[in-house]
Amino acid sequence: MARAERDEPDHEQNSRAQALASEFTAPRPSVEERMAAGKALRERIPRASHAAFERLPQVDPLAILEAQAATRLPQLVPVRHARMLQSPFAFLRGSAAVMAADLAPSPTTGIRVQACGDMHVANFGVFASAERQLVFAINDFDETQPGPWEWDVKRLAASAFVASHHLGGDRSEREAAARAAVQSYRERIRRYAGMGLLETWYDTIHSDRLIESLPPGWRTSAHAVLEKARKRTHMQVLDKLTDLVDDQHRIIEQHPFIVRSPLTSMGRPVDEAIGHCMAHYLESLAPERRLLLSRYRIVDAAQKVVGVGSVGTRCWIVLMQGRDEDDPLFLQLKEAQPSVLAPFAGDVDPAHAPANQGERVVRGQRLIQGSPDIFLGWGVIDGVHFYIRQLRDMKGGIDLAPDVTSPGGLVEYCKLCGWALALAHAKSGDAAMIGGYLGKSDAFDDALVEFAAAYAAQTRADHERFAEAAKEGLVEVATGV
Repeated sequence: MARAERDEPDHEQNSRAQALASEFTAPRPSVEERMAAGKALRERIPRASHAAFERLPQVDPLAILEAQAATRLPQLVPVRHARMLQSPFAFLRGSAAVMAADLAPSPTTGIRVQACGDMHVANFGVFASAERQLVFAINDFDETQPGPWEWDVKRLAASAFVASHHLGGDRSEREAAARAAVQSYRERIRRYAGMGLLETWYDTIHSDRLIESLPPGWRTSAHAVLEKARKRTHMQVLDKLTDLVDDQHRIIEQHPFIVRSPLTSMGRPVDEAIGHCMAHYLESLAPERRLLLSRYRIVDAAQKVVGVGSVGTRCWIVLMQGRDEDDPLFLQLKEAQPSVLAPFAGDVDPAHAPANQGERVVRGQRLIQGSPDIFLGWGVIDGVHFYIRQLRDMKGGIDLAPDVTSPGGLVEYCKLCGWALALAHAKSGDAAMIGGYLGKSDAFDDALVEFAAAYAAQTRADHERFAEAAKEGLVEVATGV
């Protein structure tokens, strides 16, 4: 009996090895076959069917937002509400959970990717790769999870339509923005279908390619965005966010957005909690990066309010010092809650499901971003899951404000967004099947422009209802933020 027990693990290991060997030696369908399979899906899910949108009666936006508020720091929920009230575009940004519920019953082909989960035009930007080149890509992965590729594209198209309205675009300009995003996605995903796996994996939209893709009239503005991003170093953050106190840099408090507290929300000393989290975080890094980070020491930490939809989740910024005061490193510890897609996207293989929601975010980002932060990892404070990254390391993006960006400029920007999303999906999914389904015509583009218009109207109605609830005192809203 004892020998049988000893032999069992070997038997299981051999079985797994055989299964893995079969997986690597089995014949694979060609690109042409996969594109044909994607095209055949049109019979079951016509491309025109994606135009339809009708909210199910059980989807109540206010109830969904109220449920989310229950998981957040109560003193910051009114700040979140205030930011969402600023415009229908701000409301759309903060209501990813609402749109996930709206998209759940919509038609899908069954082709899955590592979905972003909160795919809107403000969730793209430039950042520094490990080689210190500026690249353009998705920059928010809080909601990432395996799911239907269609959900990301539909949310992107709807956000383009709503953003154009926010910028003062007329009906034709709104439709042009949505179409630009979808058409760019379709054309790029078909291009990636013909590329080798490693060629796709290593592909990035670096700054030179970004500039080349733009019309000459938009290149000056793009250069300005890139130059501003290059200046956003840790030294710039040090100058902006800290003061010298007794010859030591300390993070400046800006209530209620940046607040220093001696205790965590669970009553634990902050120094102890951050230190424990950093120990866990180090284990999530590759050995060489673990060694690099271990040479820094923690100087200060404070809680920080971030984003629109993320407001109310726990977020810390940590100032670390390397060789001396001129060698700072700022880390951001951001709470990771379950993805808004989780109730609708289907089960994740339990054998591969991460135990930490921060790990879920990191896995998704590493898979689809291409050049992630070298210090990207995860940790835990008081049982709350966090993902950790550098703060502002050469990060930048377009300012989607009416007095800064024109509706015409948004159209060109949406082309870049569609390209970046196609690259993300090509890295994690079957670009050939998606490309075969989409085809060369504008049938899918037309359908999603119609969907985007319908969802934009729904978003405006939701925003109005939210504003009315705030007036009636049913939704608490902070003032002066």
